[in-house]
Amino acid sequence: MAPSLAEPFSDSSALTDFVINKGNGVKGLSELGLRALPKPYIQPLEERMCMTNIIPQESIPIIDMSNWEDPQVAKSIRDAASKWGFFQIINHDVPLEVLENVKDATYKFFGLPAVEKNKYSKEHSSSNNVRFGTSFSPQAEKALEWKDYLSLFYVSEEEASALWPPACREQVLDYMRKSEVVIKQLLQVLMKGLNVNEIDQTKESLLMGSVRTNLNYYPICPNPELTVGVGRHSDVSTLTILLQDEIGGLFVRGNQGDNWIHVPPIKGSIVINVGDALQILSNGRYRSVEHRVVANGSKNRISVPIFVNPRPSDMIGPLPELIESGEKPIYKQVLYSDYVKHFFRKAHDGKKTVAFAEL
Repeated sequence: MAPSLAEPFSDSSALTDFVINKGNGVKGLSELGLRALPKPYIQPLEERMCMTNIIPQESIPIIDMSNWEDPQVAKSIRDAASKWGFFQIINHDVPLEVLENVKDATYKFFGLPAVEKNKYSKEHSSSNNVRFGTSFSPQAEKALEWKDYLSLFYVSEEEASALWPPACREQVLDYMRKSEVVIKQLLQVLMKGLNVNEIDQTKESLLMGSVRTNLNYYPICPNPELTVGVGRHSDVSTLTILLQDEIGGLFVRGNQGDNWIHVPPIKGSIVINVGDALQILSNGRYRSVEHRVVANGSKNRISVPIFVNPRPSDMIGPLPELIESGEKPIYKQVLYSDYVKHFFRKAHDGKKTVAFAEL
């Protein structure tokens, strides 16, 4: 007979103590060799991935960026952002070596002893901008997600040098710097599609005034079918630039009903998705789309998203260029920090956050 669900833990407070207070994370749980998933991680049926809902023949667009100013490439980017909300780019300007280095650094950070990682937890971190944690929002969730993360909000080189973990600091900074070129190329193309022909300083600050990078670690899971790596949600960013490893497990909601499309790992590619902020700024022309990550029963998986955001103090709403051309706004102006707080106040719940900005 299988052992009881949470064999090593007498109750949920012992589990919380091990995972959160002691900094072991779900990686620590996974390494105990559990044969069954602890109860707090068992998701309600409706949140589990139903494999019959996966569309095997569908794929999000794959766009070659080697000639990004080509009108055909620009059209592909805009079409992907409005129809799919997701696409992969290849032959971009981020060197493969930079991508490999940040993946190695992610393993290096999560390979540190729990006591080292725990220095960056909510209770111990010297800054709100550096946060090691687990799941998404444990206080608000009915069931926990099978994931650990390190979240790094970029303020300045000085702060990063002083406060980011040495195990991954340089590699993450390099990945962010090298990605900036691609981020600007994509935003230029997407803005042109909204009749914004020049991105001045004010616009640049609104679109990419703040940046956060997460290192995500999804350890091997004893019952992957009962839980999730990340629940259904759309990002609150302008754009998300995601590096995934070769394992796979990211699913995007298809355009029809409750169908999901797997995003296959392609070596050297970067996954791009539209976030809620860009959906609101574009007055709904570009779509942020629900996505989720499944747990894996045989392999550890990592991913490294860069979230490109407005600044917390920015007001976001449909761009004036759209309204001046006679478009009816479908969103109101909201303070970006209020929008983000609303997102983090609740468990992952698909696309519901965007209702916060609807007129």
